[in-house]
Amino acid sequence: MSTKYKIIEVIKGDITKLKIDAIVNAANNGLFGGGGVDGAIHRAGGKEIADECKIIRESRGGCKTGEAVITTGGNLEADYVIHTVGPVWDGERKGMETFLSNCYKNSLTLAVQNNIETIAFPCISTGIYGFPKDLAAEIAISTIIDFLKNNVSIKKIILVCFEDESFNIYKFLLSLYN
Repeated sequence: MSTKYKIIEVIKGDITKLKIDAIVNAANNGLFGGGGVDGAIHRAGGKEIADECKIIRESRGGCKTGEAVITTGGNLEADYVIHTVGPVWDGERKGMETFLSNCYKNSLTLAVQNNIETIAFPCISTGIYGFPKDLAAEIAISTIIDFLKNNVSIKKIILVCFEDESFNIYKFLLSLYN
């Protein structure tokens, strides 16, 4: 395998504490800041993020599932927050994998468009949205690796897991590529 995949790292921690170009927020369609990582990012980032999300809501009605939008990092160590809306798992795979894959593709595309070289992702859709953790990890890693095949501007991708189960799943799956 190419050493290109060595730029992907899996860590266990708090995504809001990373000093990095951009962090990705597992947002809701209204970009309101909810629970989980979304709420944590909005609380840590402050009013500036909320104000920019309001402008996005007013101009385009929020963010659709699988799409991504970008705001400042506000009070975060990260310069930017890329908000993406993952699918809510309904127990069936029909279309869900594509929506989740699009979260990663569209977030990475926005990163490239904004000259972002370092980016961190949470485990999108695996919390309250109920996406199976192993399937979500598989989609995340394969989508990121596919993206990197045609893009060299991203220098570092960090997959941030909040708990041990996800960390172990992501670490194992990434090891299969390196």
